[in-house]
Amino acid sequence: MKLVVVSAGLSAPSSTRLLADRLAAAVERLAPAEVQVVEVRDLAVAIAHQLTSGFPGRALAAAQDAVTGADALIVVTPVFSASYSGLFKSFFDVLDKDALAGKPVLIAATGGSARHSLVLDHALRPLFSYLRAVVVPTGVYAASEDWGAEGLDGRIERAAGELVALLPAGRPQAKPDASATQAASAKARDCFEVVPFAEQLAALSPTGAPAA
Repeated sequence: MKLVVVSAGLSAPSSTRLLADRLAAAVERLAPAEVQVVEVRDLAVAIAHQLTSGFPGRALAAAQDAVTGADALIVVTPVFSASYSGLFKSFFDVLDKDALAGKPVLIAATGGSARHSLVLDHALRPLFSYLRAVVVPTGVYAASEDWGAEGLDGRIERAAGELVALLPAGRPQAKPDASATQAASAKARDCFEVVPFAEQLAALSPTGAPAA
């Protein structure tokens, strides 16, 4: 599985990147994964150039290709003014409109107060639903007081499990046995006697003749 983590933290180190790494580690414990991290902070200038000129730089194009080719995504943003950061949104604004169609996505956010936790359902979930991604039921929000407290680890593990559950099993389906299929068809034919439609009409007619 190719797992791409999009982290929109602005500082280094950042709680946003820390949450992103913990989510990725939880997924790796459940399924083998090749993890690639996209730090949106490093692409800020390239994103602005693409928004104004229409052309991505080499680093931004590589990040876009990674997201498009991923089997699943983990996306994490800090909360500003009760919503995702503008840089986070801008990164997804410059993706191809079909890049996330049908792709499993785990959404997460960090903020200074638990009051901002609704950002998951009021901002992130609608955004990725619009992009036609498949968003896992559990989003993970980490306020300042959540670090080291009970509850965060459980939400991380639950969300990781839901993301892995959305991935295709990858096992080829067994082809049905041809002889068994033919035998089943013959048995089905033997169970039903097909009466021509004209004979059915004749049986319903008082004179026994086919109805007009």
